[in-house]
Amino acid sequence: MSKKVISKRIEDNLEGTVVFSVPFPTGDDLSVLKQMSPIVIKQPYSIDYNYSYGQDSPFFAALANGRFIVTREPQSGYTYATPRSHDMYSGRETEWVEIKPEGKIHAFTVCYFGSEAFLPECPFVLIQVEFEECDTLFLGRLIGVDPDEANINWIGKKVRGRFLRNAKLKPTDIYFNLAE
Repeated sequence: MSKKVISKRIEDNLEGTVVFSVPFPTGDDLSVLKQMSPIVIKQPYSIDYNYSYGQDSPFFAALANGRFIVTREPQSGYTYATPRSHDMYSGRETEWVEIKPEGKIHAFTVCYFGSEAFLPECPFVLIQVEFEECDTLFLGRLIGVDPDEANINWIGKKVRGRFLRNAKLKPTDIYFNLAE
């Protein structure tokens, strides 16, 4: 019977942070450690995240193909500009309906800060679009306007949706321009 050899030592390698010199007091007086500056290291971090659009997948597939679809509860006709798989009142399953992405500005805001993806675009304008065919609003970006010139006169202006040429399968695959 062979004996399994268990190492009592971890092998050093060049993975991770390699430390060459960290200041530390010599001698027995460790009281100076209370004034020591914190050690700060920079380390890259990466993770792959798999995300499922689930029942909203047809919406993103439509955007990628330059089409705009919404959901409607078949019995009542209540239509959601932002897709829902089930009606919020009856709980019944909704159906997909295609509409033209043309509407008017119901409300807007100028964003001076955004997530990492939007920081280079700050400031940018978000609008709530009101479609004649829908009972709810749709949130999208308004492109081609100067955020510094935002004013109440934008409310009610007609907008037309446009699609990214190279879809990213994100809500930003559709954006809006003033139609006038």
